[in-house]
Amino acid sequence: MEIESFPFFLILLHPNHDFERRMALMTSIFPITDPTWIFFLVLCVILFAPILLNRLHIPHIVGMLLAGVLIGPHGLDLLQRDSSFEIFGNVGLLYIMFLAGVEIDLADFNKNKHKSLAFGLTTFLFPFGLGGLLCHYFLHMDWAGSLLVASMFSSHTLVSYAIVSRYGLSHNRSVNMAVGGTIITDTLSLIVLAVISQLVHGHNEPEFWVMMAVGVILFITGIIYLFPRVARYFFRTFNDPVQQFIFVMAMLFLAAIGAHIAGLEGILGAFFAGIVLNRLIPAGSPLMGRIEFVGNAIFIPYFLIGVGMLIDVSVFIKGINTIIVALVMVIGGTLGKYLAAWIPQKMFGLHKDEGMMLFGLSEAHAAGTLAVVMVGYELGLFNETILNATLVFILVTCIISSLAVEKASRQLVLNDDLSLPHTNKGDDEKIMIPMVANQNVENLVQVAMMMRNPKLNRGLIGLNVVYDNSSQKQIEEGRKCLQRAEKIAHSADVRMQTQSRLATNLSNGILHALRENDASELILGMHKRETGDGGSFFGPVTLGLLAGTSRQIILVRPTMPMNTLRRIHVWVPAKAEFEAGFYRWLDRLARMAGILGCRIVFYAHARTWAVISRYLTEYHSNLRISNEQTQGNKDLAKIADQVNDDHLLIIVCARKDSVSYRPSFEHIPEQVEQYFPSVSLMMIFPDQYAEDKQAPSLFDARTTSVRKGYEPQRGWISELLTCFQQFRNKKEKNKR
Repeated sequence: MEIESFPFFLILLHPNHDFERRMALMTSIFPITDPTWIFFLVLCVILFAPILLNRLHIPHIVGMLLAGVLIGPHGLDLLQRDSSFEIFGNVGLLYIMFLAGVEIDLADFNKNKHKSLAFGLTTFLFPFGLGGLLCHYFLHMDWAGSLLVASMFSSHTLVSYAIVSRYGLSHNRSVNMAVGGTIITDTLSLIVLAVISQLVHGHNEPEFWVMMAVGVILFITGIIYLFPRVARYFFRTFNDPVQQFIFVMAMLFLAAIGAHIAGLEGILGAFFAGIVLNRLIPAGSPLMGRIEFVGNAIFIPYFLIGVGMLIDVSVFIKGINTIIVALVMVIGGTLGKYLAAWIPQKMFGLHKDEGMMLFGLSEAHAAGTLAVVMVGYELGLFNETILNATLVFILVTCIISSLAVEKASRQLVLNDDLSLPHTNKGDDEKIMIPMVANQNVENLVQVAMMMRNPKLNRGLIGLNVVYDNSSQKQIEEGRKCLQRAEKIAHSADVRMQTQSRLATNLSNGILHALRENDASELILGMHKRETGDGGSFFGPVTLGLLAGTSRQIILVRPTMPMNTLRRIHVWVPAKAEFEAGFYRWLDRLARMAGILGCRIVFYAHARTWAVISRYLTEYHSNLRISNEQTQGNKDLAKIADQVNDDHLLIIVCARKDSVSYRPSFEHIPEQVEQYFPSVSLMMIFPDQYAEDKQAPSLFDARTTSVRKGYEPQRGWISELLTCFQQFRNKKEKNKR
């Protein structure tokens, strides 16, 4: 029965109706079938279930499943599982696998690919073999169902990765192995699912498997070679956020359709689509924020609630068969994952806490397990007993995973030999972005977001300075520019403070704002030559900033969206390691390259490269870096053939009178205009005379002493004036 009008609730509250009549009336209208009421109640569950279950320390995925059990036909029977749960549920299932592929750190996987491959094979084979034997010989399931349950044992979800991030262990070698192993084991598990599903449909002919093999090869080739190129072209051509989101969703479902045509399951296509689009959707970008928001707000909860509505809790009371199956799944799955972590620990000489980290991260079964159990249930390989036991399996393994990762993280942090030191403790980061209405605000804000340290959780400062005699229209355009920048930052969940001010001189206005906000650095667009500016490459505003502050200044000239860049080239002058701001700009570039997933090619002197490589290897081990030694004054001309239009060229400059400055730097603007007219460009002027707080202790005392040698050159005059002022004050006091 449908709820057609609100006065129904007034009938329930009528004083002449007794309890039995009210209950009869309630029974007559449940389960609710009206689409509007169904959607409203599902939204209420999505809203309030996490609030309640977080206090009980129940994982989010398990909480949504329990909520579906409660309101479903086997619980309070409040809602009917209509077609909306089938449609949104299918979308949510594809969404889970797509996010699993997008969120994997491919740089970590490439850095430890051999260890990740070994762990991926062990964490697939041991649970798979143990699960297949237990299900066939102990639970007396047929081989098709046994192998499908075994694939559930092998797949895992990095549910406890948030704990690793909280302890700052994201780059630990055991964590990198677990992340890389996830790609291997989930892919193999989904392939097993695809093969078994075809066998169930009666496809046993050799010709069919040959055609399927050809289709799979064509499908994988198309995804690997076509998807990134089409996506890169689209992102460079269209920058509307709504269009980009719709395009990503279209690619997701196209991959799922292609997998179906090739004879695979759609969830495998969604997973592959997430992997190949991984580098084009950087973590922390506005596009990534929109994808995660829509999925976590609607589609994924809808899918989880729909799965929960299929679960019949009464089977736990009627018999012990479900409990036995759940115990077998928990014991078999946990034992298989423990053995799969113990063997790589011994093989690669890992510490026992790192072995525990491997086990903890691979123990949780959530997204992949739900995908497999739903497909198996629809194929008729699983009954309700397996479906209900899977809920217990997911709940218990998620709890074990969180406890194991928490314990291992604590031990790794307490062990100085294993935990990575925290760099840049004294880096009081405050990034200011001066911008004007006709600049590419989107790319400037994205560069700042990629360079910021998310652990400090500092917001950005957006600044617009206009002349004090500007028209109201120009002032309003500047404010709209700031609003657009603030919107971009907020879409990635980054705070931005905006300021608009008038000034008689633009560079002075920026410098005043820099000092008032105590900003650590400036990121601004590169000057575009106009008539009347004297033909200066940098422009009067940039020259005024360089002369007026010793803080780091980064000039950006983006010719295409940052997420579509394929490689980063960094030209570094000799003796740059002796500059006060050396580690600041190096750390900023490492963060940006890590998010973009690009290889960094440094062009630096051998001594400078030794310092750079040692720092990045110690603190940013996930990066792909290489070096080409430079000599002479025409280095930029020599690397012109290696820099393509879809690359980013970064030139580390130096102010006059600094230790790395050379007279040949005066010709850099000419070389840039001659050899790199259409290349995305970034020019960095490091900190000068800065207090050396961020330099780590792994470098020798000689290097540190030379860096600190700049401080007296700037401070002796102020110290002399201070002493003179104290002398005058004392003299006046004696006179009085």
